[in-house]
Amino acid sequence: MGKDGGFLTAKAISNRIKAKGLQKLRWYCQMCEKQCRDENGFKCHCASDGHQRQMMLFAENTQSYLTSHSEQFHSDFVKLLSGRYGTRRVFANQVYQEFISDRNHLHMNATVWMSLSAYVKYLGKEGICEVDETEKGWYIKWIDRSAATLARQEAVLKKERAEKTEDERERKLLNEQITKAQAGSAAIEEQYTDLKRESNDQPIKLQLGASLFKPTVKKFEPKKINALAAASKKSASVSKSLGSAVPFKPEVVKPLSAMERVIHQDQLKRKRFGKDRDDSLAQDKRSRY
Repeated sequence: MGKDGGFLTAKAISNRIKAKGLQKLRWYCQMCEKQCRDENGFKCHCASDGHQRQMMLFAENTQSYLTSHSEQFHSDFVKLLSGRYGTRRVFANQVYQEFISDRNHLHMNATVWMSLSAYVKYLGKEGICEVDETEKGWYIKWIDRSAATLARQEAVLKKERAEKTEDERERKLLNEQITKAQAGSAAIEEQYTDLKRESNDQPIKLQLGASLFKPTVKKFEPKKINALAAASKKSASVSKSLGSAVPFKPEVVKPLSAMERVIHQDQLKRKRFGKDRDDSLAQDKRSRY
């Protein structure tokens, strides 16, 4: 073991754990793909021979390196934005923080964009996203321009145009019918004009058509009466009424039984006795007065 305790000391283990984690982006060299832990380490790396050779290669073809790195950064960022958030409106810095959480991502300091705001403006300028700036920062919304989405949008637009055309056709037909109806009513409507006299000296004359006041006279013709025909009709009606009358049937008197004869005689006696009594009472009253 060395003087500092070797590979298994707490300090060495802590340094390895820190090295595995995320470091500051400004201390990362994209050409060498090396992450430095602090500013002093980054300065030492920049002064190294390997970094100097990489910078010489970069100086020979600067535009090619910048274009390649910018295209890769843009492709990875849009892929994350479209796959993770879709067409939702989202905070740009939120997407960027998720993008740089990958340790092997391509850093923005190797691209043509110096800041996230510059890159967001580029997205809005190219029509890739809808961008708007607020007090909190930039918000972006991805515009889906895939073939399936464009075909679906085209179908929707086609349907809307067809419905609009149908509505316009019906409206035009309705307007034509209204115009025809108005023209017909205007032709039928009477036009009234003011009565104007050519000169005040002339008398006023009214001409009434004789056809307007023709009385209709109804002619009554006397009925011709045939005496023989009337007599024959009367006799026929009388005979018909006689024929339809019910024939007379005499009532048949049933003989009385012995009991009925006794009762009948008794009733006759009572009537006779009552009548005689009334007569006697009347004579007594007359004799008294």
